[in-house]
Amino acid sequence: MAEQRCDLPVLLLHNLNPEWTPEERRETQEDVTAFAEALQEVGHPLEVVALEDERLAKRLSGFDPGGHIVFNWCEQLPGVSHSEPDVAAVLEHLGFVFTGSSREVLSLSYDKPRVKRLLDEARLPTPPWAVFHAPDAGEWDIFPAIVKAAHEHCSIGISTESVVNSPAELERRVAFILETHRQPALVEEFIDGRELHQGAWGNGKVSALPATEMDYGELTDVRERLFTYEAKYDPRSRLYEKIALHVPALLEPAEESELERIVLAAYQASGCRDYGRIDVRLRGGVFHVIDVNPNPDINPLTSLTQAAADAGYSYGEMGSRIVNLAAARHPRFRTQI
Repeated sequence: MAEQRCDLPVLLLHNLNPEWTPEERRETQEDVTAFAEALQEVGHPLEVVALEDERLAKRLSGFDPGGHIVFNWCEQLPGVSHSEPDVAAVLEHLGFVFTGSSREVLSLSYDKPRVKRLLDEARLPTPPWAVFHAPDAGEWDIFPAIVKAAHEHCSIGISTESVVNSPAELERRVAFILETHRQPALVEEFIDGRELHQGAWGNGKVSALPATEMDYGELTDVRERLFTYEAKYDPRSRLYEKIALHVPALLEPAEESELERIVLAAYQASGCRDYGRIDVRLRGGVFHVIDVNPNPDINPLTSLTQAAADAGYSYGEMGSRIVNLAAARHPRFRTQI
Protein backbone atom coordinates (compact mmCIF):
# COMPACT_ATOMS: atom_id res chain seq x y z
CA MET A 1 0.00 0.00 0.00
CA ALA A 2 3.00 2.34 0.31
CA GLU A 3 2.70 3.56 -3.29
CA GLN A 4 -0.80 4.93 -2.66
CA ARG A 5 -1.51 8.44 -1.45
CA CYS A 6 -3.87 8.50 1.49
CA ASP A 7 -4.12 12.29 1.77
CA LEU A 8 -6.21 12.84 -1.37
CA PRO A 9 -9.38 14.80 -0.47
CA VAL A 10 -12.57 12.89 -1.22
CA LEU A 11 -16.21 13.89 -1.72
CA LEU A 12 -18.25 10.76 -1.01
CA LEU A 13 -21.33 11.23 -3.20
CA HIS A 14 -24.38 9.04 -2.64
CA ASN A 15 -28.11 9.21 -3.22
CA LEU A 16 -30.92 9.20 -0.64
CA ASN A 17 -34.18 8.70 -2.49
CA PRO A 18 -37.36 10.27 -1.05
CA GLU A 19 -39.45 7.19 -1.88
CA TRP A 20 -37.27 4.88 0.23
CA THR A 21 -38.62 3.48 3.46
CA PRO A 22 -37.08 4.65 6.75
CA GLU A 23 -35.35 1.25 6.97
CA GLU A 24 -33.82 1.63 3.49
CA ARG A 25 -32.57 5.12 4.33
CA ARG A 26 -31.12 3.89 7.61
CA GLU A 27 -29.30 0.98 5.94
CA THR A 28 -27.88 3.28 3.26
CA GLN A 29 -26.66 5.77 5.83
CA GLU A 30 -25.04 2.99 7.84
CA ASP A 31 -23.20 1.76 4.73
CA VAL A 32 -22.06 5.29 3.86
CA THR A 33 -20.87 5.93 7.40
CA ALA A 34 -18.89 2.68 7.44
CA PHE A 35 -17.17 3.49 4.14
CA ALA A 36 -16.52 7.12 5.09
CA GLU A 37 -14.94 6.10 8.38
CA ALA A 38 -12.82 3.48 6.61
CA LEU A 39 -11.44 6.05 4.14
CA GLN A 40 -10.79 8.51 6.94
CA GLU A 41 -8.99 5.87 8.98
CA VAL A 42 -6.39 5.44 6.24
CA GLY A 43 -5.93 9.22 6.06
CA HIS A 44 -8.25 10.70 3.42
CA PRO A 45 -9.80 14.09 4.20
CA LEU A 46 -13.45 13.43 3.40
CA GLU A 47 -16.85 15.06 3.18
CA VAL A 48 -20.05 13.11 2.66
CA VAL A 49 -22.40 14.61 0.07
CA ALA A 50 -25.94 13.19 0.14
CA LEU A 51 -28.07 13.84 -2.94
CA GLU A 52 -31.80 13.88 -2.12
CA ASP A 53 -33.20 15.25 -5.40
CA GLU A 54 -32.18 15.47 -9.04
CA ARG A 55 -30.32 18.80 -8.69
CA LEU A 56 -26.82 17.41 -8.61
CA ALA A 57 -25.13 20.49 -10.09
CA LYS A 58 -26.68 22.67 -7.39
CA ARG A 59 -25.67 20.20 -4.66
CA LEU A 60 -22.02 20.38 -5.79
CA SER A 61 -21.95 24.12 -6.44
CA GLY A 62 -19.93 24.83 -3.30
CA PHE A 63 -17.10 22.43 -4.12
CA ASP A 64 -14.03 23.04 -6.27
CA PRO A 65 -13.38 20.31 -8.88
CA GLY A 66 -9.68 21.17 -8.67
CA GLY A 67 -9.50 20.27 -5.01
CA HIS A 68 -11.36 16.96 -4.75
CA ILE A 69 -11.81 13.45 -6.05
CA VAL A 70 -15.48 12.47 -6.11
CA PHE A 71 -16.12 8.93 -4.98
CA ASN A 72 -19.20 8.25 -7.09
CA TRP A 73 -21.41 5.96 -5.02
CA CYS A 74 -24.54 7.45 -6.55
CA GLU A 75 -26.83 4.87 -8.18
CA GLN A 76 -29.20 7.43 -9.70
CA LEU A 77 -30.53 10.95 -9.53
CA PRO A 78 -33.27 10.57 -6.90
CA GLY A 79 -36.67 10.32 -8.54
CA VAL A 80 -35.23 9.71 -12.02
CA SER A 81 -35.15 6.08 -13.16
CA HIS A 82 -32.23 4.72 -15.18
CA SER A 83 -30.25 7.87 -14.37
CA GLU A 84 -26.95 6.42 -13.12
CA PRO A 85 -25.28 7.52 -16.39
CA ASP A 86 -26.75 11.01 -15.90
CA VAL A 87 -24.86 11.33 -12.60
CA ALA A 88 -21.59 10.73 -14.45
CA ALA A 89 -22.66 13.12 -17.22
CA VAL A 90 -23.22 15.94 -14.71
CA LEU A 91 -19.90 15.25 -12.98
CA GLU A 92 -18.11 15.28 -16.35
CA HIS A 93 -19.83 18.54 -17.33
CA LEU A 94 -18.86 20.20 -14.05
CA GLY A 95 -15.23 19.11 -14.45
CA PHE A 96 -15.06 16.76 -11.46
CA VAL A 97 -12.78 13.75 -11.56
CA PHE A 98 -14.70 10.83 -10.13
CA THR A 99 -14.22 7.15 -9.39
CA GLY A 100 -15.59 4.44 -11.59
CA SER A 101 -16.81 4.34 -15.14
CA SER A 102 -17.77 7.10 -17.52
CA ARG A 103 -21.25 8.11 -18.60
CA GLU A 104 -20.78 6.16 -21.84
CA VAL A 105 -19.85 2.91 -20.08
CA LEU A 106 -22.62 3.23 -17.49
CA SER A 107 -25.11 3.76 -20.33
CA LEU A 108 -23.76 0.64 -22.01
CA SER A 109 -24.33 -1.40 -18.85
CA TYR A 110 -28.06 -0.65 -19.04
CA ASP A 111 -28.19 -2.01 -22.58
CA LYS A 112 -27.80 -5.77 -22.17
CA PRO A 113 -28.07 -6.55 -25.90
CA ARG A 114 -25.20 -4.16 -26.67
CA VAL A 115 -23.09 -5.81 -23.96
CA LYS A 116 -23.86 -9.22 -25.46
CA ARG A 117 -22.78 -8.03 -28.89
CA LEU A 118 -19.51 -6.70 -27.47
CA LEU A 119 -18.84 -10.04 -25.79
CA ASP A 120 -19.59 -11.88 -29.03
CA GLU A 121 -17.32 -9.54 -30.99
CA ALA A 122 -14.53 -10.15 -28.47
CA ARG A 123 -15.12 -13.91 -28.87
CA LEU A 124 -15.76 -14.33 -25.17
CA PRO A 125 -18.07 -17.17 -24.16
CA THR A 126 -21.56 -15.95 -23.29
CA PRO A 127 -24.87 -17.86 -23.42
CA PRO A 128 -26.79 -17.87 -26.73
CA TRP A 129 -29.26 -15.01 -26.73
CA ALA A 130 -32.01 -13.15 -28.58
CA VAL A 131 -34.06 -9.99 -28.07
CA PHE A 132 -37.85 -10.28 -28.05
CA HIS A 133 -40.17 -7.37 -28.85
CA ALA A 134 -43.31 -9.50 -28.81
CA PRO A 135 -44.43 -12.58 -26.82
CA ASP A 136 -43.83 -15.03 -29.66
CA ALA A 137 -41.33 -17.85 -29.08
CA GLY A 138 -40.59 -18.03 -32.80
CA GLU A 139 -37.59 -20.28 -33.49
CA TRP A 140 -36.20 -20.20 -29.94
CA ASP A 141 -35.68 -23.81 -28.86
CA ILE A 142 -33.03 -23.68 -26.10
CA PHE A 143 -34.35 -24.64 -22.66
CA PRO A 144 -34.07 -23.94 -19.83
CA ALA A 145 -33.83 -20.27 -20.74
CA ILE A 146 -33.80 -17.11 -18.67
CA VAL A 147 -35.84 -14.03 -19.54
CA LYS A 148 -34.49 -10.63 -18.47
CA ALA A 149 -35.51 -7.03 -18.97
CA ALA A 150 -33.15 -5.78 -21.67
CA HIS A 151 -32.46 -2.40 -20.06
CA GLU A 152 -32.36 -2.91 -16.29
CA HIS A 153 -29.75 -3.25 -13.58
CA CYS A 154 -29.40 -4.85 -10.14
CA SER A 155 -31.45 -7.94 -11.10
CA ILE A 156 -34.60 -5.83 -11.50
CA GLY A 157 -37.16 -8.05 -13.22
CA ILE A 158 -35.35 -11.25 -12.22
CA SER A 159 -37.28 -13.76 -10.10
CA THR A 160 -37.79 -17.51 -9.95
CA GLU A 161 -40.35 -17.08 -12.76
CA SER A 162 -37.57 -15.78 -15.03
CA VAL A 163 -36.32 -19.32 -15.73
CA VAL A 164 -38.55 -20.99 -18.32
CA ASN A 165 -38.69 -24.54 -19.64
CA SER A 166 -41.03 -24.40 -22.62
CA PRO A 167 -42.16 -22.07 -25.43
CA ALA A 168 -45.41 -21.38 -23.57
CA GLU A 169 -43.57 -20.35 -20.41
CA LEU A 170 -41.17 -18.26 -22.49
CA GLU A 171 -44.04 -16.37 -24.12
CA ARG A 172 -45.72 -15.69 -20.78
CA ARG A 173 -42.54 -14.33 -19.24
CA VAL A 174 -41.70 -12.19 -22.28
CA ALA A 175 -45.21 -10.75 -22.11
CA PHE A 176 -44.64 -9.95 -18.43
CA ILE A 177 -41.42 -8.04 -19.20
CA LEU A 178 -43.04 -6.13 -22.06
CA GLU A 179 -46.07 -5.15 -20.00
CA THR A 180 -44.44 -4.56 -16.61
CA HIS A 181 -41.12 -3.00 -17.57
CA ARG A 182 -42.14 -1.41 -20.89
CA GLN A 183 -39.04 -2.63 -22.70
CA PRO A 184 -37.84 -5.57 -24.79
CA ALA A 185 -36.91 -8.89 -23.21
CA LEU A 186 -33.47 -10.45 -23.45
CA VAL A 187 -33.66 -14.25 -23.59
CA GLU A 188 -30.58 -16.39 -22.94
CA GLU A 189 -29.84 -20.02 -22.43
CA PHE A 190 -29.87 -20.60 -18.68
CA ILE A 191 -26.50 -22.03 -17.68
CA ASP A 192 -27.20 -24.24 -14.67
CA GLY A 193 -23.66 -24.34 -13.34
CA ARG A 194 -21.42 -22.76 -10.73
CA GLU A 195 -21.83 -18.99 -10.49
CA LEU A 196 -18.61 -17.05 -9.96
CA HIS A 197 -18.13 -13.32 -9.46
CA GLN A 198 -14.70 -11.84 -10.01
CA GLY A 199 -13.71 -8.24 -9.45
CA ALA A 200 -11.02 -6.46 -11.43
CA TRP A 201 -9.43 -3.06 -11.03
CA GLY A 202 -7.02 -0.83 -12.84
CA ASN A 203 -6.70 1.15 -16.05
CA GLY A 204 -4.35 0.02 -18.78
CA LYS A 205 -2.74 -2.50 -16.47
CA VAL A 206 -5.68 -4.35 -14.95
CA SER A 207 -5.51 -7.01 -12.25
CA ALA A 208 -8.09 -9.43 -10.93
CA LEU A 209 -9.21 -9.92 -7.34
CA PRO A 210 -9.88 -13.39 -5.94
CA ALA A 211 -12.93 -15.06 -7.47
CA THR A 212 -15.98 -15.59 -5.27
CA GLU A 213 -18.76 -18.14 -5.64
CA MET A 214 -22.50 -17.91 -5.10
CA ASP A 215 -23.22 -21.40 -3.79
CA TYR A 216 -26.69 -22.71 -4.75
CA GLY A 217 -26.02 -26.15 -3.26
CA GLU A 218 -29.04 -26.04 -0.94
CA LEU A 219 -31.40 -25.20 -3.81
CA THR A 220 -32.49 -28.13 -5.97
CA ASP A 221 -35.11 -26.34 -8.10
CA VAL A 222 -33.39 -24.96 -11.21
CA ARG A 223 -35.64 -21.88 -11.04
CA GLU A 224 -34.15 -20.91 -7.70
CA ARG A 225 -30.52 -21.29 -8.72
CA LEU A 226 -29.98 -17.64 -9.60
CA PHE A 227 -29.21 -14.40 -7.81
CA THR A 228 -32.60 -12.67 -7.89
CA TYR A 229 -33.41 -9.18 -6.65
CA GLU A 230 -34.79 -10.55 -3.39
CA ALA A 231 -31.77 -12.84 -2.96
CA LYS A 232 -29.56 -9.75 -3.08
CA TYR A 233 -31.57 -7.29 -1.04
CA ASP A 234 -34.18 -8.98 1.17
CA PRO A 235 -32.66 -10.59 4.30
CA ARG A 236 -36.07 -12.09 5.12
CA SER A 237 -36.27 -14.03 1.86
CA ARG A 238 -35.57 -17.75 1.58
CA LEU A 239 -33.06 -17.27 -1.23
CA TYR A 240 -31.12 -14.66 0.77
CA GLU A 241 -30.76 -17.25 3.54
CA LYS A 242 -29.98 -20.27 1.36
CA ILE A 243 -27.40 -18.84 -1.05
CA ALA A 244 -23.91 -18.94 0.45
CA LEU A 245 -20.96 -16.77 -0.58
CA HIS A 246 -17.57 -18.50 -0.71
CA VAL A 247 -14.45 -16.33 -0.64
CA PRO A 248 -12.31 -17.34 -2.40
CA ALA A 249 -13.95 -19.75 -4.81
CA LEU A 250 -12.32 -23.18 -4.89
CA LEU A 251 -10.88 -23.64 -8.38
CA GLU A 252 -8.07 -25.63 -9.92
CA PRO A 253 -5.03 -23.54 -11.00
CA ALA A 254 -5.90 -23.99 -14.69
CA GLU A 255 -9.49 -22.88 -13.98
CA GLU A 256 -8.28 -19.82 -12.07
CA SER A 257 -6.07 -18.84 -14.99
CA GLU A 258 -8.82 -19.26 -17.59
CA LEU A 259 -11.38 -17.41 -15.49
CA GLU A 260 -8.99 -14.50 -14.97
CA ARG A 261 -8.28 -14.34 -18.71
CA ILE A 262 -11.98 -14.09 -19.52
CA VAL A 263 -12.74 -11.61 -16.72
CA LEU A 264 -9.94 -9.23 -17.70
CA ALA A 265 -10.92 -9.43 -21.37
CA ALA A 266 -14.58 -8.70 -20.56
CA TYR A 267 -13.58 -5.80 -18.28
CA GLN A 268 -11.52 -4.23 -21.03
CA ALA A 269 -13.94 -4.98 -23.87
CA SER A 270 -16.75 -3.21 -22.03
CA GLY A 271 -14.61 -0.21 -21.11
CA CYS A 272 -14.79 -0.55 -17.31
CA ARG A 273 -12.71 2.03 -15.49
CA ASP A 274 -11.05 1.86 -12.06
CA TYR A 275 -13.01 -1.19 -10.86
CA GLY A 276 -15.73 -3.58 -11.96
CA ARG A 277 -17.11 -7.07 -11.47
CA ILE A 278 -17.73 -9.78 -14.05
CA ASP A 279 -20.28 -12.53 -13.32
CA VAL A 280 -19.85 -15.92 -14.98
CA ARG A 281 -21.35 -19.40 -14.95
CA LEU A 282 -19.07 -22.44 -15.20
CA ARG A 283 -20.42 -25.47 -17.04
CA GLY A 284 -18.54 -28.18 -18.88
CA GLY A 285 -15.21 -26.42 -18.36
CA VAL A 286 -16.44 -23.20 -20.02
CA PHE A 287 -16.80 -19.90 -18.19
CA HIS A 288 -19.84 -18.15 -19.68
CA VAL A 289 -20.03 -14.39 -19.05
CA ILE A 290 -23.54 -13.57 -17.83
CA ASP A 291 -23.12 -9.96 -16.66
CA VAL A 292 -20.69 -7.05 -16.67
CA ASN A 293 -20.93 -4.65 -13.72
CA PRO A 294 -19.12 -1.31 -13.84
CA ASN A 295 -19.30 0.49 -10.47
CA PRO A 296 -20.47 -2.60 -8.56
CA ASP A 297 -21.74 -2.13 -5.02
CA ILE A 298 -19.00 -2.04 -2.41
CA ASN A 299 -20.85 -2.13 0.88
CA PRO A 300 -19.10 -4.28 3.51
CA LEU A 301 -21.06 -7.44 2.64
CA THR A 302 -20.59 -7.51 -1.14
CA SER A 303 -18.47 -10.05 -2.98
CA LEU A 304 -16.05 -7.43 -4.29
CA THR A 305 -15.36 -6.02 -0.84
CA GLN A 306 -14.85 -9.48 0.60
CA ALA A 307 -12.60 -10.46 -2.29
CA ALA A 308 -10.46 -7.38 -1.65
CA ALA A 309 -10.22 -8.38 2.00
CA ASP A 310 -9.10 -11.85 0.95
CA ALA A 311 -6.39 -10.19 -1.15
CA GLY A 312 -5.16 -8.32 1.92
CA TYR A 313 -6.92 -4.96 1.58
CA SER A 314 -8.81 -3.45 4.48
CA TYR A 315 -12.07 -1.71 3.60
CA GLY A 316 -10.37 1.67 3.68
CA GLU A 317 -7.37 0.46 1.66
CA MET A 318 -9.70 -0.90 -1.01
CA GLY A 319 -11.49 2.44 -1.26
CA SER A 320 -8.19 4.30 -1.25
CA ARG A 321 -6.89 2.26 -4.14
CA ILE A 322 -9.97 3.17 -6.18
CA VAL A 323 -9.52 6.84 -5.25
CA ASN A 324 -5.88 6.68 -6.38
CA LEU A 325 -6.87 5.14 -9.71
CA ALA A 326 -9.23 8.06 -10.30
CA ALA A 327 -6.63 10.59 -9.12
CA ALA A 328 -4.38 9.59 -12.03
CA ARG A 329 -6.90 11.47 -14.23
CA HIS A 330 -6.89 14.62 -12.06
CA PRO A 331 -4.94 17.59 -13.50
CA ARG A 332 -3.54 18.52 -10.07
CA PHE A 333 -3.25 15.23 -8.16
CA ARG A 334 -1.88 13.14 -11.01
CA THR A 335 1.32 15.17 -10.98
CA GLN A 336 1.79 14.46 -7.27
CA ILE A 337 1.22 10.69 -7.22
